[in-house]
Amino acid sequence: MIDKKLMLLPGIKKILIILTGLALLQAVAIVGQACFLSTSIVNLWSGAGITAQIKWVLLFFLCFSIRHLVNFYREELLDKYSAEQAGKIREKLLNKVFRLGPLVIQSTGTGNTTTMALEGIDQVEDYLHLILAKVTTLMIVPWIVLAAIFYYDWESAAFLLGIFPVIIIFMIVLGYAAQSRADRQYASYQMLSNHFVDSLRGIDTLKYFGLSKDYVNSIFKTSEKFRKATLNTLKIAILSTFALDFFTTLSIAVVAVFLGLRLIDGHMILYPALTILILSPEYFLPIRDFSSDYHATLNGKNALSAINKILDIPESVISPIAINRWSNSSRLEIDKLSFSYVENEPALKKIDFLVTGYKKVGIIGLSGSGKSTLINILSGFLNPDEALVRFNNEETNSFAQKNWQKQLIYIPQNPYIFKGTLRDNIIFYQPNSTAKQIEQAVNIGGLTELVSELPNGLDTQIGEGARALSGGQAQRIALARAFLDKQRKILLFDEPTAHLDIETEVELKERMLPLMENHLVFFATHRLHWMREMDLILVMDKGRIVEAGTLDELRKSNGAFAELTKSLRRI
Repeated sequence: MIDKKLMLLPGIKKILIILTGLALLQAVAIVGQACFLSTSIVNLWSGAGITAQIKWVLLFFLCFSIRHLVNFYREELLDKYSAEQAGKIREKLLNKVFRLGPLVIQSTGTGNTTTMALEGIDQVEDYLHLILAKVTTLMIVPWIVLAAIFYYDWESAAFLLGIFPVIIIFMIVLGYAAQSRADRQYASYQMLSNHFVDSLRGIDTLKYFGLSKDYVNSIFKTSEKFRKATLNTLKIAILSTFALDFFTTLSIAVVAVFLGLRLIDGHMILYPALTILILSPEYFLPIRDFSSDYHATLNGKNALSAINKILDIPESVISPIAINRWSNSSRLEIDKLSFSYVENEPALKKIDFLVTGYKKVGIIGLSGSGKSTLINILSGFLNPDEALVRFNNEETNSFAQKNWQKQLIYIPQNPYIFKGTLRDNIIFYQPNSTAKQIEQAVNIGGLTELVSELPNGLDTQIGEGARALSGGQAQRIALARAFLDKQRKILLFDEPTAHLDIETEVELKERMLPLMENHLVFFATHRLHWMREMDLILVMDKGRIVEAGTLDELRKSNGAFAELTKSLRRI
């Protein structure tokens, strides 16, 4: 029930020591509360006056106050600690995801990763709060209470001690069943998250092909699976709570009956019998509290386990190096670069090439040839399994170098449009841009017509549920962003016009070519007309660079590029 990784949290030992001390204080207060209450009742039963019981009543309220002050302080302490640790876990998770890049998103799913970072962390926070409090209380309070009962009557103590393992065993059996159902529920939740987010992102494509209704039914079926899994888990949780309440209530009733019989027979006096009767429910209270929150702790434990799976993914050891700002005299050499998404299934194999200064490098090949993977390697989103990378005279094994990534502008097939104004989206890389610079970027990016159509111009809200944009408009915003940034000299294009019609692509091409001047450009595409603008062309097939050279050289060689040209024209 307790994840072993909890013991690795910073400050956990100090928290556990404090909680143990608080549980001891609470247990003493519970025993004192029972003793003082029994004393006052017995005295009244014996005919003593009410005023004579003020001392015992005050002592009872003192113990009562201590007990609840301990509860209050413990809740405040755990609120602060669990929130702090949850924040740190979220930060670790996000940093890990950013370091691992698209690989971890592809393996876990976009929806699952998003819900894990949001709702999953909230569940972990609840888990930390509940499990630490419940476990320390369960470990201390029942045994102090049992010791007090043993002091007054060993027979009652022996019965309560004997019934406790029976309840624990029964709870363990039900606990394993609940764990199994909770695992299924969490798996259904992950599937639903991924399914919903992926369907939402592709809703335009689904509508275009007339499949949106089919996917509505698919999401409904997935949500039904999650609902059924949740209800099955709740059935076990409710059953365990009912069984525990039944056993504990029955046990207390048995103790009360035997105490009553012994009182009638004169084998016991009223004070110890009443004290034992008051303490018996307190003996079972910690395990009942633990059971009532068992389902919540299972959700949190599953979420923490899923997060730890990502945090435990091994990372490549990256050799950090100093990389100067890219200039016309800079040099990049890649030697024997290989990468695999799945073990023994290489996506890139022994990639070698050299590029110097400001050049436009075209990366061309059929779908699945490795173009996007190579772009993701160059951007530092993915780390190669093996590589020797030389920046001038500096050697490393990965492009995940801060000094390199700070020089990049990345324009993918579907540029991300943030929720905000059009202005905010344009100045994303350069938030301090002047109005004149923004106006110039709007003109260069071909956004003048769009701005004139928007009700609030540059201040119109776009992205994530606001005004929708076409693929061409999103690409123009990406170009405007790139134009504003005069400092970054390396451009990475990953099929930027793959989903555009030919008229839009031709228009954007005219605006993109000036942007590429005095830059190092890597342009991945399967559109042949772009190759006329490239200084160097890398032809890719099945993860390898099968041919490289200028357009004239490749045409004269009549090799892989010529075969690719024929294939693409047939398509």
